[in-house]
Amino acid sequence: MDAARRRGGLTLWITAAIVLVCDRLTKLWAEHALPDHPRDVIDGILAFRYTTNSGGAFSVGDRAPLVFAIAAIVVCAAIAVTSFRARPTAHAIALGLVLGGAAGNLIDRIARGPGLSGRVIDFVDLHVWPVFNVADASIVVGAALLVLLAVREGATARDRAPADHDG
Repeated sequence: MDAARRRGGLTLWITAAIVLVCDRLTKLWAEHALPDHPRDVIDGILAFRYTTNSGGAFSVGDRAPLVFAIAAIVVCAAIAVTSFRARPTAHAIALGLVLGGAAGNLIDRIARGPGLSGRVIDFVDLHVWPVFNVADASIVVGAALLVLLAVREGATARDRAPADHDG
């Protein structure tokens, strides 16, 4: 394996590990510190409030927990299988964010209910958005970064393409 592939894979896995550790630690803290004691961090803007949901990121689709669990398994497997492909560092970080977030919520589904239907711990409450967690935020930021990178690469490819002249 060449150095670029190894570096990209390591960046992806280290990013995923950091997200997963942060997600697990914050969920453990929320589960123990917040159930009876929500905390206003910035009055009216940000609070930490313990809740759980059976849906996807930001409590979407709460009647289909199995769909989200299967999607998380597929996403984690696809990223893991391709993790050591040569890719730019930004792509590796984005995929690591998605992998770590998907794995974090999947662990909740496995550990907090029968089969894959467990409830995910959420605790970040912005009052104008559904309550979420570190894993949810990582998935969204990673996916947004992937879209941004794809758009930027598309624009760069168009800029490099020779002009098509009609004779």
